[in-house]
Amino acid sequence: MDIPALLNPMTNDLLSFLISASLITAYHLFLRHKIKINPAYTVQSVNMIARTAWVETIMQDEKNGVLAVQTLRNSTMAATFLASTSMLLIIGVLTLSEQGEKLEAHWHALNMIGAINPMLWMVKLLLLLLDLFVAFFSFSMSIRIYNHVGFMINVPLRLNHKMLTPAHVATHLNRAGYFYSLGMRSYYYLIPLVFWLFGPHFMLAATTVMLIVLYRIDRAPEIMTMNFSDID
Repeated sequence: MDIPALLNPMTNDLLSFLISASLITAYHLFLRHKIKINPAYTVQSVNMIARTAWVETIMQDEKNGVLAVQTLRNSTMAATFLASTSMLLIIGVLTLSEQGEKLEAHWHALNMIGAINPMLWMVKLLLLLLDLFVAFFSFSMSIRIYNHVGFMINVPLRLNHKMLTPAHVATHLNRAGYFYSLGMRSYYYLIPLVFWLFGPHFMLAATTVMLIVLYRIDRAPEIMTMNFSDID
């Protein structure tokens, strides 16, 4: 490939998107590898362990029913708020797409190496919409499963129902937590996509900063990691 082709604005946008997506993918593969070595490497994995232990504690004592309902209500309210926020952002992106011709010149004022193309602009907005719809679906699924767990967790163990054991209920609760985490990830990925509207170089910079921040907040505290390592 010759130098002029490398300097093509459309090529710069495409390469920036591929590099950004590759960095994000590599980061999550790195986390998965670390979790296989140490199950308590990330906050998310520690939360799964904590939710499992919490369900077992709640279901062993019927007096904890009110505590279970209050805790699940708080989780449901948080997911509801975030799902509603994603719908508002979807409406905002749709409004932005209608005013694209008026705003393109202002948004591309700092776009020094990227392409200024109406079709590419719409592709960027479509990716934003796709990301927000994933967030909305994830939070909605989280709410749905939290509601199911609210019924399951209050069934007395003395009934000996095979499908309502603490392990089974904990699996549902961790699935709700997974969808909640997926929705939050979708929110995080909005950062490079939004900066891509200003130019591909902003997208790469935003991706780098986002991954550095994610690594710091995903990592479980060292004391917690050491404790689980001692158990193994």
